[in-house]
Amino acid sequence: MVLDVLVYTIARILLVAVLAAAIYFGGKALGIGEFPIVIPMLFAIVLALPLGIWLFAPLRNRATASIAVFDERRRQDREQLRSRLHGDNPRK
Repeated sequence: MVLDVLVYTIARILLVAVLAAAIYFGGKALGIGEFPIVIPMLFAIVLALPLGIWLFAPLRNRATASIAVFDERRRQDREQLRSRLHGDNPRK
């Protein structure tokens, strides 16, 4: 689970970095001399939100599936612990 979520997170961060660099150097190429890096970063974040959802759908689906498996396993362990604490026969 951790690896899937980490890959998805890194992909989203790299998308923001690539978009920020493209916007920054695109502004420089257009002749904008005073161009603070904060402006391209903000535009990159705004553009990366919908773009990342579309581009990284397979990564997001894999991360979501692995989180669901982890949550189900945790839920079953919690139910088993509760049944043992109540003195019931544990389900296996």
